[in-house]
Amino acid sequence: MGGRQHGQRSRGFSLVEVLVALVVMAVGMLGIAGLYIEGLRAGRTSVYRGAAITLAGDMADRIRANPDGAYAGTGPGANRGCVNGGGDCSPNDLAADDWFRWLEDLRRRLPAGATAVIEQQDLAPVRQYAITLSWPEAGQEAPVSYSLALQL
Repeated sequence: MGGRQHGQRSRGFSLVEVLVALVVMAVGMLGIAGLYIEGLRAGRTSVYRGAAITLAGDMADRIRANPDGAYAGTGPGANRGCVNGGGDCSPNDLAADDWFRWLEDLRRRLPAGATAVIEQQDLAPVRQYAITLSWPEAGQEAPVSYSLALQL
């Protein structure tokens, strides 16, 4: 009586079943990898956006501290040595120094190609500023930007 009897089934998985299971698992893993990459991209974008918010707030504070300085434009400013009240600095010298130091910080915290613009409008009795930061983002054609409006 060697061999299998009729009606008795073999146990275990066939090679086809194992291959189908591997294909299903591979498709699932590819989906997880795609989600992981999107998560990394979103994390990087949020870090840059957080830095832009902090930088715009920093420049708004500098403008509030020196309301008579000429801040409108795109910089680049100059190192006038006005930090902590050093030197005899006019409001415009302090504004140039603020631009210089602020752009250095911007270059450290945002990706290469980041730009900054400050627009000013005099709407008596208030002065209005718009601080706009833009930076290139991987996977997007247009640069990402953040704007902050300020009234004095």
